[in-house]
Amino acid sequence: MKEKEVIVHIVNWLNDYCEQSKTNGFVIGISGGIDSAVTSTLCAMTGKQVICLNMPIHQHKAEYNRGHEHIDWLKKKFKNVSSHEVELTETFKSISNALPADTQDWLTMANTRSRLRMATLYAFACHHKLLVAGTGNKIEDFGIGFFTKYGDGGVDISPIADLMKSEVYALAKELGVANSIQVAAPTDGLFADGRSDEDQIGATYTELEWAMKLIESKGNLENLTDREKIVIDIYSRMNKSNQHKMKPIPVCHIPNELKYN
Repeated sequence: MKEKEVIVHIVNWLNDYCEQSKTNGFVIGISGGIDSAVTSTLCAMTGKQVICLNMPIHQHKAEYNRGHEHIDWLKKKFKNVSSHEVELTETFKSISNALPADTQDWLTMANTRSRLRMATLYAFACHHKLLVAGTGNKIEDFGIGFFTKYGDGGVDISPIADLMKSEVYALAKELGVANSIQVAAPTDGLFADGRSDEDQIGATYTELEWAMKLIESKGNLENLTDREKIVIDIYSRMNKSNQHKMKPIPVCHIPNELKYN
């Protein structure tokens, strides 16, 4: 991949979209992970207004610290970047207290965290006339659907959604993103114990990229190792079960003869 050229292409695309939409810039949630670090840096390079939000909810300390490290680096490097910390733990507790106890399984509440952050991002976006910049990459958004519907999937634009995770890392290196972020295990930041994406998925992004490429190219699925069979099964199962996230919302179309007399 031609990293420098890809960076210029994305920055130009962001600028063009911002101008066409007649908005002032971008707001983005900073997680301490590689995707939000790269996306926020690309947004900052447009010269438009960029607001970075750190939105802790029972946040794991390492994630919280990496997020702050990146925001500090970004603000020193780009004068158009500002930041806010919006502590959402108490708000999350209030939602938890309002919900019946039998609805509060671990996945439901993890997704509720993500949706609370989405609502916060759009509060800033609406007030400042900004676009919410998404941080999903290709394997997450179009491979296994590893995002929260109307949470981190609720965005205005997706600057890195055509890049595999490995390609996002390549851009991070080119952009000079902090090494602590580059070497950290990927995590969605939705659990207080700091569990990684691999812990949740059961496969690494390198493995998932291999599976996605093999399946999309209709490659040979015979003579696979036991581990490769497991990875193919993980990818295929998640891809199938998360199609509702990746496809447009179904609309019930009413026949004209039922609508018009």
